[in-house]
Order: sequence, then structure tokens, then C-alpha cells
Amino acid sequence: MKKVVGFGDFLLRLSPPGYRRFSQAQAFETYYTGAEANVCASLAVMGEAASFVTRVPENPIAETGLGELRRLGVDVSGVVRGGDRLGIYYVEKGASQRPSKVVYDRMHSGITEATRGDFAWPRLLKGAGFFHFTGITPALGGELPLIVEDACKAARKAGARISCDLNYRKNLWTTAQASKTMTKLLGYVDHLIANEEDAEKVLGIKADDSDVTGGRLSRDGYVGVARKLVAAFPNLKTVAITLRRSISASDNVWGAMLYAKGKAYFSRDYNVHIVDRVGGGDSFAAGLLYALGHRMPPQETIEYAAAASCLKHSIELDVNLSTVQEIRQLMSGDGSGRVQR
Repeated sequence: MKKVVGFGDFLLRLSPPGYRRFSQAQAFETYYTGAEANVCASLAVMGEAASFVTRVPENPIAETGLGELRRLGVDVSGVVRGGDRLGIYYVEKGASQRPSKVVYDRMHSGITEATRGDFAWPRLLKGAGFFHFTGITPALGGELPLIVEDACKAARKAGARISCDLNYRKNLWTTAQASKTMTKLLGYVDHLIANEEDAEKVLGIKADDSDVTGGRLSRDGYVGVARKLVAAFPNLKTVAITLRRSISASDNVWGAMLYAKGKAYFSRDYNVHIVDRVGGGDSFAAGLLYALGHRMPPQETIEYAAAASCLKHSIELDVNLSTVQEIRQLMSGDGSGRVQR
């Protein structure tokens, strides 16, 4: 598998210990994260070559975060230094019927003030098999929509496949802004990851009313959404849709669907008791890229991606630390959680 290059924001995560609320916090636990950084880190843990590109200030806080990525095996040699601050986000973990809460403090972070001249994409993408970005990155504004487009054009020239997780964030931009930018960028994308809600809000693509029963979308509805996405963007080779049914903040039913060459493939469903939900989508993206890079058949591809994300929900903090062996073990049906000794 050729290396994966991810481009996006890099942030400091601050969380109250355990399941404390913000109002109870007398201290915060620290970690470093970012959607594309999490994908690269997860792939590195799986033993694959991954490079993360971003722009961060030249200070000890940012360097500590990059050191954590290096420890996991991610190449950060393409990171650009600049700006005055690293973005921050605060996470209050929910439990039972109390949802998790996230507060962002990322305005004027290093990447939001990046310019097109900061990134030498032909060099950064040399030898890459995939270029990965999410809808979060262009949503940060400034020149980032153009920077992402520059990267996509360079990836095309380098022969790399382009993957995108739609990841709509209403606190970052409006649906109109998202639609205008992402419609253009998706014209370059080979592999799209989305859910039905983001597809509707960003692209105006939704399931037929006949496929909704009791407020829930049927399997045919998900297939219909994927089919419409491919019709709107014929360059798409695959569309992956995550299927999350939330019972509570602590318990979800998790699965996924892959649409490829006019056919839909559904993973098995997992009853997940959540330790930390943040990064679940990023771990799915990493699993999908791993499977695509290793040319797994479509059914095996979606099973691998879903199993990888299932395991991430049992791991604290944002990065999936599951190995290929552990993911394949869950794929084989061993999800008992019994002690291994």
C-alpha cells in the first residue's frame, strides 16, 4: 500500500477527567487531534506509511503534539510552521441519556491563516497512493478551500486517489457555503465518506420519502442516497455511508454501507458500549483506506472499516490504536471481549 497523505487542522484537546462536566472540572487532560491527523495516526498503527500536512505555530505546545504523531509513526516532515496559536477544543464526555458536548476555540489558529504558497503539493504528494481531506478543512475559511483544491489537482497529477469525509459542521459554515465549496471539490474525489444527513444538508441529496418509516431510513434509502451521489458526481468510485443508531450516549448500534460499481454492501451491525465516541468516523475512514489500499473485495472492505471503527469506540481519546490483527479478529466474529492471556 502506497502512503496516505492527510491535510487538515491540528488541535489541542482538553477534557475533564472521566465523565465530569465542564462545571466540575478543576483540571483538564490534554491530547492532540484533528480529523485527518487521526486518520493518519490510525493507519500508522496499522503499519502503513502516512504523512500529515498542516500549519502550526512554532512553539513547544505544537511541537509536543507533533511529537505524539511521530511516536505513533506518522511522518510530519511536511508540516509548515506559522501563525500564533494552535487551535483548541474542549470535550465533555456524555453518558447514558446525557450527550457529549464539544466547544471549539480555533479562530486565528495557524492553519486558518495559511496561504496557497505555504504548501509545495507536488513534493508533498510524491509517491502517495491517497490524498485524504474532510469537509472540516475548507470550512475553516481563508484560503483553505483553494489550498485543498490545489492539493486535489496535484494529487491527480501524482496518480493518487482522493478520499473525502464530508463531515459537515454547522458551527463552521452555512449549508449554502458548504454546498458551493464542496460541490466543486467533490469533482476531484474518488472515494466519498458521508452520512445521509450531511448529504442532504451539503448537497441537497436525500432519500425518497417512501424509504423513510417511523423517522428511520431503510436500507433501500441508504442505497438510494449513494446512487444519487454517484449520479451527481460520476467521478466517484465508491461511496461509504456510516449507519449509527443512537440508543443513548453510552450505547449505539454501529454499521456501514459501501456502494461500489452499482452495488451496495452492508457490514454486520455492532452493539457498541461507548468509552469515547470522538474519532469514530476518522477510524472508519482509516479502515476504509487501508482496505482499499490493500484491494480487499467490497464486502471485506466495508467489514474491515466497520470493525475498525467499532473497536475505536472502546478506546479513550481520538486515535484508534487497534492493530490489523485485532480488527480482523473482530471481523471473524470474536467480539466477546474476554481476557486474552
